[in-house]
Amino acid sequence: MGFTKEFKDFAIKGNMLDMAIGIIIGSAFTKVVNSLVAEIIMPPLGLLIGKVDFKDFKWVLQDAQLDASGVEIAKQVSLNYGLFIQGLIDFLIVAFAVFLMVRAINRLKKKEAAKPAAPAAPPADIQLLTEIRDLLKK
Repeated sequence: MGFTKEFKDFAIKGNMLDMAIGIIIGSAFTKVVNSLVAEIIMPPLGLLIGKVDFKDFKWVLQDAQLDASGVEIAKQVSLNYGLFIQGLIDFLIVAFAVFLMVRAINRLKKKEAAKPAAPAAPPADIQLLTEIRDLLKK
């Protein structure tokens, strides 16, 4: 089998397309969750803890260095643990949303499994005998 045919078979497989769709939806979902956290959840949370923004939490290891004219020659070095907290909250929200989706899908699957299956069609000889009986009754 040629290299191009093998690659084409690989790229066009159904599960590969499903994965690509999942990645695209996932990146769009990330934007929604980031906006939800940054614009909806964090402002009230910051207000509750004293009108602070988590992004402002950091430990400064070295202040920015300025020359005599006030031009920055070395940037501030800091551990931005507030951004880590923000990322952790983002992760927890995404994990919770995925949990809710999986839970809903599992419940739907359980409902489908609980439905009684349609009775199996009788074998051909039984069907034939039933037809003969019905004809004889007429």
